[in-house]
Amino acid sequence: MTTTPGARFESPNSVNQLLRSVGYLADEGIAAVVFLADRLAKPVLVEGPAGTGKTQLAKSVAEMTGARLIRLQCYEGLDEAKALYEWNYKKQLLRIQAEQVTQEGESWQELEADIFSEPFLMPRPLLEAIRAADPVVLLIDEVDRVEVETEALLLEVLSDYQVSVPEMGTVKAKQIPLVFLTSNNTRELSEALKRRCLFLHLDYPSVEREREIVMTRVPDIESSLADQVVRTVKLIRALELKKSPSVSETLDWARTLVLLGVSRLDTATARDTLNVLLKHRSDIDRAAKELVAAPE
Repeated sequence: MTTTPGARFESPNSVNQLLRSVGYLADEGIAAVVFLADRLAKPVLVEGPAGTGKTQLAKSVAEMTGARLIRLQCYEGLDEAKALYEWNYKKQLLRIQAEQVTQEGESWQELEADIFSEPFLMPRPLLEAIRAADPVVLLIDEVDRVEVETEALLLEVLSDYQVSVPEMGTVKAKQIPLVFLTSNNTRELSEALKRRCLFLHLDYPSVEREREIVMTRVPDIESSLADQVVRTVKLIRALELKKSPSVSETLDWARTLVLLGVSRLDTATARDTLNVLLKHRSDIDRAAKELVAAPE
């Protein structure tokens, strides 16, 4: 496949290889979506349960391309001042006071143009990503946590890669960033936002892929122990829990067992170390009962 001007990747296969080079084991679907996001200049909406590697995907793409990662962590109450930009009001006030003291004789129009200029502007993640001259990966993390009204702040950025600053005009992107939005499905996102994005669903990996992840990230672990770990985690995820263990918690558990010198995961060891894998007392109790009932 011929590489188009400005394209970051030659093919989906090259994306897959690059992701593996930074320790992110992707399947063909993930690699294809990242490739198309670059070629089509479209954001990627990554949905799925918490702890399935959504945020890590954006971080890994930034690492493998050498791009700067700019992250907007979403939360309830996020507004324009924290997402796009705000003015440095203290600095503006000092400038107005200085004008009164020195009596330079500027008109209000001249003073207004001065205080609403670049030196007084405080860019936040969205504007920072748009204005960046260097390669950027923009991560809009947990976008489902913001109110529906706040999604409107994202639409102009995601449609035209530009931001309107009334006092200064429209700021257009110097380069098109790779944009990843993550969602844990806590609420339904607007159709307008979804239309602007490529869609990628990430679920918990299969036993085979999670074993491969463990073997890659925990190189000291024995293959047989890695197999026991991921199969036990799959068993635990099937339970009705407050929070199922994430892939990162599987890795933490595997590292813990290696540090303890465990070569074979028995019921007693599993029960004694469940607090590394699970973070709610009721979940730990439920998993412990299941492990006792399950044959070793």
